[in-house]
Amino acid sequence: MRTARYVLSAFIIFALITGSFAAGFLARGWMISRYQQQPASVEQQFSVFWEAWNIAQENFVDPTALDPKAMTYGAIRGMLDSLGDIGHTRFLTPKDLAEERVSMSGKYSGIGAEIGMRDGRPIIIAPFDGSPAQQAGIQAGDYIIRVDGEDTAGLSLDEVVARIRGPEGSQVRLTIMRPGSASLLEFTIVREIIRIAAVSWAMIPETHIAHIRISQFSATALPGLKDAITAAKNGGAQALIVDVRNNPGGLLDQAVSIASQFLASGNVVLEGRRDGTRKPYPVEEGGLAVDIPIAVLVNEGSASASEIFAGAIQDHKRGVIVGQPTFGTGTILSTFNLSDGSAVLLGTGQWLTPGGRSLRREGITPDELVALPVDGHILMPAKSGKLAPDEIEKAGDTQLARAIQILSGRATVVAPNFSAATAVPDRQCAAVN
Repeated sequence: MRTARYVLSAFIIFALITGSFAAGFLARGWMISRYQQQPASVEQQFSVFWEAWNIAQENFVDPTALDPKAMTYGAIRGMLDSLGDIGHTRFLTPKDLAEERVSMSGKYSGIGAEIGMRDGRPIIIAPFDGSPAQQAGIQAGDYIIRVDGEDTAGLSLDEVVARIRGPEGSQVRLTIMRPGSASLLEFTIVREIIRIAAVSWAMIPETHIAHIRISQFSATALPGLKDAITAAKNGGAQALIVDVRNNPGGLLDQAVSIASQFLASGNVVLEGRRDGTRKPYPVEEGGLAVDIPIAVLVNEGSASASEIFAGAIQDHKRGVIVGQPTFGTGTILSTFNLSDGSAVLLGTGQWLTPGGRSLRREGITPDELVALPVDGHILMPAKSGKLAPDEIEKAGDTQLARAIQILSGRATVVAPNFSAATAVPDRQCAAVN
């Protein structure tokens, strides 16, 4: 009887495994066949594409340049760009997809900066703290005009990224156009393996205010933040400045958990779906700083998860947001693998603040609009922890100085009119270098 049961069990397991593989194979085949079908609604319009294709094939001056795969990939890129989510929704060749996976693992060599597209040009969204880019003087808002002497006009974001990345220890030369600068700037940067602490902090001398810096919403951000909050409160902190300037974002679960350290209830963010429905992400219980006064520092380098965090704090009126309008990254990407190993990263949803405001293109408008002076720069906790408030302002970090004034009770905050939030130009977020 036992032998019979074992044979029967083995047969059932084999059947389940075989069925699973068959189901998976059939499902993949169904997915491919579903998306390979030409919709009747576009048949007439698509005939124009074949007209252009055949004209190019028969008349282009250099027949050797007529690579069907390159032409097809170029057509896909153009189609996705027409959706208006350039640099976020995008096409990846098999090579691009492999590099994307390496990038997400953190095991890559580059300059340490988040790069996006704006008005057809690659732009620095944010250099990472302590990165080669930051140490060289690269700033958020810098336009990349040339890479190693090659003009970036007409290049896709992935093409720019591929040119900036390279072996550890090698050099890349960037030609930068910086708003407010009368001439182009040249930077030669040595590529490195990027390893950045997610959270750092320091007490501001002569105050009871802690400056907590979150550089990215990586897997180590939450434990780092908890340690910082605990140490700051034990050190006598009675108010916190949470600095997410030049923070390009990261993991959704980290954004929800980190915002929950400062919120007692409600939602952190809403996921707006194609069908009009909304999925809430509620506040997690047990926050360590739900009743201590806070200010949040943002700038145009604050993107994605940083905007989710700032939007939650602002909508719940939990603290004051100080700085410049954020980048405006709001789409939720889903990966669709294509039959030849390439893939489409498509925005299938969008992030909304708890009050229903869209982050896509709009970003977060601070309660207190404060710009850095032309010669100013962002101070890290390692520096701010050695300077008195008046010295911080003299050092050029007017945003941090303003937050200190507010939390010290020396300034009045005027709440923003969200219905009249300033729109920002064509802003898209994309790749890490």
